Amino acid sequence: MTAQTVSPLRAARRTSADKIGDRRRELAESALLTLGERGYARTSLREIASNSEFSHGVVHYYFQDKQELIVYCVRHYKARCVHRYDGVVAESRTAAGLLEAFLDKLAETVAEDAPMHRLWYDLRSQSMFEASLREAVTGIDRALEEMIWRVVARYAELSGTEPAVTSPVVYGIFDGLFQQALLGHLAGRPDALDRLRAQARQALALIFPAR
Repeated sequence: MTAQTVSPLRAARRTSADKIGDRRRELAESALLTLGERGYARTSLREIASNSEFSHGVVHYYFQDKQELIVYCVRHYKARCVHRYDGVVAESRTAAGLLEAFLDKLAETVAEDAPMHRLWYDLRSQSMFEASLREAVTGIDRALEEMIWRVVARYAELSGTEPAVTSPVVYGIFDGLFQQALLGHLAGRPDALDRLRAQARQALALIFPAR
């Protein structure tokens, strides 16, 4: 058998694995809608199935329990989310332009994906009590920190300055501001997003103090 030849058995195995992966992603996309509305504690596999096109048996076939499904769901969503600002970083040519594009994107994600962010904060809180969630939460947190730091590093490059604080501090600041804005937005505060923009602008001024 040449290097280019693939046996039918191996091809079938790859096809089967691909199909399983596709179905798990379909289930995750469907489950995210229910989880985002109901939260971690109030959602069961049966409820996820009842709010989707899949039966409870199908959901349980692909995911052993609710925790496995939820961890997969959040990882699936955050895999897309952690690249949310990459376009801003790549396309900005001035520090001022980067700042404005980042602030707009920051507010946009609160407005457009509030249920998913609410689920993330819910899961992160639950990980303090459930050890099975901690590895996934820690990994996602690290990826989000790196996402924010890419913006800060690009701002430093464009402005010719250096940040006055480290990556974990920067992430802590923006994560706190983001969560506050999310709470305000969910509570119906009309100024929540404008406050987020203003506070994020202030935070960046602290991270890059004038010399």
